[in-house]
Amino acid sequence: MNSVRNRLALLFFGIMAAAVGFIYLYVVPQLRSSLTAEKIGNLEEVAAEQSERLGTAMRQGVSQVELRDLIQRIATDTESRVTVLGVREGPTGPRPAFVIGDSGLERTAVLPEYPAAAAAVESPGQIASAVEQVGGSRTGETAVALSVGDGPPTWAVVFSTGLKEVDDNVALIRRQIIVAGLIALLAALGAGWLVARAHARRLRRLEEAAEKIADGDFTTPIRVESADEVGQLAATFNEMQKRLARLDGARREFIANASHELRTPVFSLSGFVELLEDEDPDPAVRDEFVRNMRDQIERLSKLTVDLLDLSKLDADAIHMRREPVDLIECARRVADEFRPVAEGHGSTLEVSGDGGVYAAADPDRVVQIMRILIDNALTHTPEGTAIEVGANTANGSAGIVVADDGPGIEPRVRDRVFERFYTGDEVSGSGLGLAIARELALRMDGEIELRSRRGR
Repeated sequence: MNSVRNRLALLFFGIMAAAVGFIYLYVVPQLRSSLTAEKIGNLEEVAAEQSERLGTAMRQGVSQVELRDLIQRIATDTESRVTVLGVREGPTGPRPAFVIGDSGLERTAVLPEYPAAAAAVESPGQIASAVEQVGGSRTGETAVALSVGDGPPTWAVVFSTGLKEVDDNVALIRRQIIVAGLIALLAALGAGWLVARAHARRLRRLEEAAEKIADGDFTTPIRVESADEVGQLAATFNEMQKRLARLDGARREFIANASHELRTPVFSLSGFVELLEDEDPDPAVRDEFVRNMRDQIERLSKLTVDLLDLSKLDADAIHMRREPVDLIECARRVADEFRPVAEGHGSTLEVSGDGGVYAAADPDRVVQIMRILIDNALTHTPEGTAIEVGANTANGSAGIVVADDGPGIEPRVRDRVFERFYTGDEVSGSGLGLAIARELALRMDGEIELRSRRGR
């Protein structure tokens, strides 16, 4: 039962068994009742039409022979058994007591009890019907009480017919349902097993692909055979495989880059320390050593901070505040931090706007995003580039714009600049800044988008 194939096959079997059981237990009894009611209804119509003929004969005082002939003619005309019973006063009232005439008495070994006649005598003027067992077979009866004038009933006329044909038909249908049900159950079990096996095979391929991915193999795609849910799952799985392959490649590249980035400043710092220990450089050389060591420490610090921020975002360990933030004021503050760097780069850094642009956000994270964007604008553009930071509002949203007149970003890398570990040029860096900025923006119900063309 741990197999999806067997479970689905048994599910098909169970549904079909329930349908067959419903037909057998509900439809067949209803059919028997309907056919029996139809037979009784026909007898009641016959009784309403033919009882008057017998009533006229009773009032005229016909002989026994004439009555027997009339009974036979009526039985032949109506294709039913006609019995005339005499009514006698009993302890509890008039009751049918003896047979006056019967169209089939000589052919009947077991006499019926005529419950319909008793009911008709108790309710003169009304037609009474009943079903009783006679000789092991069901018989349908309809009776009418006849009287002379306004007196009590004298005769009770019973029209009866055997229900064996109804029972035989119902038994035949029951047998056919059983046979057809068994065939349908076997077909459902076989079809369910085949369909379930096909789905199980497709799920098995997904399982094998997942095992390969777990082993680090991202090169084997899954064949998409249909557009159903399993096919969509396979397509999604293939897309996930591609993303994991890119992520794994980016991870490997990042490890190589991070190793290089870490190794270079560490070796540089180690060399400077050895030179300072083994030699006695003049003050100018010492100052140069110290400046270079400070640059390497800054590189290590930036890489460490980026990795720490990324790990916190992945662990959902960064708490976001939400308060009104003046974007122009934040832009001025960050621009003041980067202005010395911009001057050293030969670039200009200006802030446009007079304030009044507010956003509901975390001010520290807004400043962090601005730092990342401005740092990228300074790092990835040539000297002399003009950089402008502004803010605006539109359709109930507030936006920050960091723009420059540099060469723009190549189309081939525009869709990937926000990917982790991806760097679009040869400038050194971890490739984490924009990924962190985008994640921070999303956490504040915002977004970052890139618009680039040559010279803007």
